[in-house]
Amino acid sequence: MESQLITSIISATIICGTPLIIVAIGTLVAEKSGVLNLGAEGMMSVGAIAAFAVAFSGGSPFFAVLAGMAAGCAMSLLFGFLTLTMLANQVASGLALAIFGVGLSAFIGKPFESAPIDIVPSIRIPFLADIPVIGPALFNHQSLVYFSWLLVAAVIWFLYRSRWGLVLRAVGESPTAAHSVGYKVNVLRYAAVAFGGAMAGIGGAYMSVYYTPLWAEGMVAGRGWIALALVVFATWRPMRVVLGAYLFGGVMISQLFVQGSGLKLEVPAQFLSALPYAATIIVLVVISRNANTIRLNSPASLGQPYRADS
Repeated sequence: MESQLITSIISATIICGTPLIIVAIGTLVAEKSGVLNLGAEGMMSVGAIAAFAVAFSGGSPFFAVLAGMAAGCAMSLLFGFLTLTMLANQVASGLALAIFGVGLSAFIGKPFESAPIDIVPSIRIPFLADIPVIGPALFNHQSLVYFSWLLVAAVIWFLYRSRWGLVLRAVGESPTAAHSVGYKVNVLRYAAVAFGGAMAGIGGAYMSVYYTPLWAEGMVAGRGWIALALVVFATWRPMRVVLGAYLFGGVMISQLFVQGSGLKLEVPAQFLSALPYAATIIVLVVISRNANTIRLNSPASLGQPYRADS
């Protein structure tokens, strides 16, 4: 019985942390290019409703995820046009994108409210899933959980083992120097922003098609903001993003376990529901106390405008 509880907690933590990993990794790549996009919440919301609409209309989970990815990518390209081409303020544009995306998804999603779809089955990996306790917790999940692990590995290889990853980081550190040796800074930044938006869309698709197979207004529930905080928490390092996502996923799932366990605690349920967001704030405050850590690891040109290549 105890081993089953441990397995359930580990499995639920992984499930809960998966959308945070996908969105935060996409945000990390965009920020490595020097672009600060705060619109993850809006891109996730639009990706969630686009994916759900396709799934509800009879499309397979694969095509639903593609729809979510395309919707998130389109939103990010709108942000890219405003900030990279029109040189609008990145912070203001990102906040506007977040608000716009949440509102747009609520409007489009009205006909789909509380309409259920089929649950996406888990993929059990033979032999590995038979390992006691950790086997069922790690190797019996839906496809996007495994995708999140492959995504992290691919991004680590791209950023630190490939030529174009080095170029992308150079663009984030000094766009002027990168342009002086012949690289199209805005083209690379557009590509990074589009990738970040696509991952936010996939994260939204996970929420509406995989995690809770139904649509409800506000179902993203601040996960886009937590993903943004995770990038800072991880000091722009992919493996730390994974650890942070599972940490916050564990906090999220623990308050659900406590509320569902029947324990009589003299603590309001609203307080328990706020724990993940309180943990986010506390972690950011602790990290921000060491300004050197942030300065040494963040891209030097993050959030700064750069004029179109001439």
